[in-house]
Amino acid sequence: MPDFSIFTGYWDVYMKGFGNTILSSIIALAGSFVLGTIIAVFRISSVKPLRWLGTIYVEFIRNIPLMLVVFVFFYGLPSIGVTLSGFVCGTTGLAVYTASFIAEAIRAGIMSVPKGQMEAAQSSGLTYVQAMRYVILPQAIKIVIPPLSNQFINLVKNSSVLGVFAGMDLMYFADQVASDTYATFDTYIFVAALYLVLTLPLSYGALRLERRLARTN
Repeated sequence: MPDFSIFTGYWDVYMKGFGNTILSSIIALAGSFVLGTIIAVFRISSVKPLRWLGTIYVEFIRNIPLMLVVFVFFYGLPSIGVTLSGFVCGTTGLAVYTASFIAEAIRAGIMSVPKGQMEAAQSSGLTYVQAMRYVILPQAIKIVIPPLSNQFINLVKNSSVLGVFAGMDLMYFADQVASDTYATFDTYIFVAALYLVLTLPLSYGALRLERRLARTN
């Protein structure tokens, strides 16, 4: 039976880490979605340099560990005179890493939209960028809601990497609690429960959204 006094006694510590985890996840989610969408458009662009850039980004970032991506920001940038906090490095690395997976999901969605949609949009006077923004991407994103939802949930869980870099997240403060109390098992049981508080509503919300979109088709 977990010792709840560890949770109540360190309530403020847990909540500080919990709040920072939410903040990091929201920032990384927004950043990865924007970056991933741009990279997805690059991947299907008729401009070869952009297509190569998008392909290199996805294939490189997607096939290396998240920890290594954050290492580049945390230890690499100081070598060129740029020093950022563990929170900023971890959140940026998380966004950059997740964007590679989101890019592939959105690219698949774009490819599933009939080619006639782009031709019709351009024939009505829209530029390529306008057609992509107003016609293709809204349809593509609607199609890939399930895989995008999974990536967002993975992002929340992956935010625990901040704890390695003094990122002031839930795992970082949990490590301090465990060090102070020596109650490692109890400490991390409560951490797991707090992560579930974040991920279960996301899973339920994604399922509701998916069903709602299915009814509108």
